Amino acid sequence: MTVKELITIYFTNALKKIESDTRLPPNLFDVSVQLETPKNPNHGDFATSLALRLAKPSGMNPKNLAAQIINAAEPSEIIERIWVEGPGFINISLRTKWLVSQVDCINNEGYSFGNSEYGKGDTVQVEFVSVNPTGPVHVGHARGAILGDSLSNILDTAGFRVTREYYFNDAGAQMDLFYRSLYARYLQLFDNETQMPDRGYMGDYMLDLAQVIFQEFGEEFVNLPQEEALSKIGVLGLERMLQNIQDDLDKLKITFDVWFKEHTLYELGQFNKAMTVLQDGNHITKRDGATWFVSSALGEEKDNVIIRSTGIPTYFAADIAYHYNKFIERKFSKVINVWGADHQGHVSRMKAAVGALGVSPENLTVLITQIVTLKRGSNQIRASKRSGEFITLKELIEEVGSDPCRYFFLARSPDSQMEFDIELAKKESSENPVYYIQYAHARTCSILKVAQANKIDYKDGDPSLLRDETELNLIRKMLAFPDLIKSMAETLEPHHLPHYSQELASLFHLFYQKCRVVSSKQEDSELTKARIKLVRCAKFVLGKSLSLMGMEAPETM
Repeated sequence: MTVKELITIYFTNALKKIESDTRLPPNLFDVSVQLETPKNPNHGDFATSLALRLAKPSGMNPKNLAAQIINAAEPSEIIERIWVEGPGFINISLRTKWLVSQVDCINNEGYSFGNSEYGKGDTVQVEFVSVNPTGPVHVGHARGAILGDSLSNILDTAGFRVTREYYFNDAGAQMDLFYRSLYARYLQLFDNETQMPDRGYMGDYMLDLAQVIFQEFGEEFVNLPQEEALSKIGVLGLERMLQNIQDDLDKLKITFDVWFKEHTLYELGQFNKAMTVLQDGNHITKRDGATWFVSSALGEEKDNVIIRSTGIPTYFAADIAYHYNKFIERKFSKVINVWGADHQGHVSRMKAAVGALGVSPENLTVLITQIVTLKRGSNQIRASKRSGEFITLKELIEEVGSDPCRYFFLARSPDSQMEFDIELAKKESSENPVYYIQYAHARTCSILKVAQANKIDYKDGDPSLLRDETELNLIRKMLAFPDLIKSMAETLEPHHLPHYSQELASLFHLFYQKCRVVSSKQEDSELTKARIKLVRCAKFVLGKSLSLMGMEAPETM
């Protein structure tokens, strides 16, 4: 059990005792125990507002109720002191003896420390990135990619069965425009008079792609009928764009279990099946030659077209079919979509559509990532796929590296806009949290190598010798790790992990500066063994934190 789970049981038992000893209504105290970490260390390791929240329904003074809860609590091996603070907060300090005993527990669990069965094996699909294959992956997409990948890692650790999925919109109007843009660029290699289509894709990558096709196929498509040439060049362009996207994501150390292509929804009949479900539920109607999803009957402001008067399905219709595939055919218990800011208005109607398919809308969660601005000195760089004026993900990784990209994009809540400071990401100093955290891990490895070189057998090291405040604070922070994993899996907020990792690294560096780990003095031999054990714990937790963020855990720097 995690520390918070143990303390929650402690308070729950106390509340049950009060309830049985009083005439208060049954189940009055059936509430969640919320624990916080006080900013002031003098206020203990944890604090709860339990008495304040229960004061009104119980008709009791919060301070008196807090005292009653404390008196009803049984003695605990983990709690040193418990007291009332302020208007009725209950503060808790952990027992030092128990705290240091956890060093052996962490060492025994190793990289499994933090794993849990919270998810109970439930199936979760996380769909992220899902860039239309009409251009390279740019930094805006990278934010969603890193969020989705790190969240998947955390859910795995918390006991869910996760499927990571990329959805290719390889059908529809934008793909047709991409094919026509590529065809025009190809023809321009032979005829400068060829015009690009209106709102075509103008980036230099289209020139490069046309040149690649020419080098392989020469003039093969020049004299073909336009529609035949478009079809053949479109297939070639799509294949190469998909490969380029996969290559770019590989550089970011992101992999997927499933690469799902939109056109299969039509080929395999899932689109028709989804439309039948909506039809049978009286959720669609015909107006003005088009087919509409009657979302206004489900609480939306307006109805939405799903099949245009031309007979061509909309993106929304394809998304409905895709979610039919996710929930009905593949039976995921929970689906998490990571979308860009331009999809904000699509969330509500998507949830309505899921409900119309017979699935609880609560089983669909959509995380929206806001805009990213790159900063280089005083200059800001924005992304635009059509103008071609953008920095691609590939270019950013080549300049700053994959790990800084992953850390900084993850470190902000996805619903907040962010600036990515290229110059900071490149610094090799404590100013750069990436360097700072990885250096802490490398330092743990260095200490363990010294211990090995000196043939120090620390297996029987006694953690009770760890009494320095920097040692105890480091243990406290490591013990918070399992609770953090569970919390992030519950709230779907992986942005807390970078901050935790930085705080843990800071506490480790403080410990290293204050406490000599490997001492040559004979009288310090037992303390040396205890401290090496602590260092090994830090290596596990720092290494696992970096791994969950998708970053390297270097042994030397």
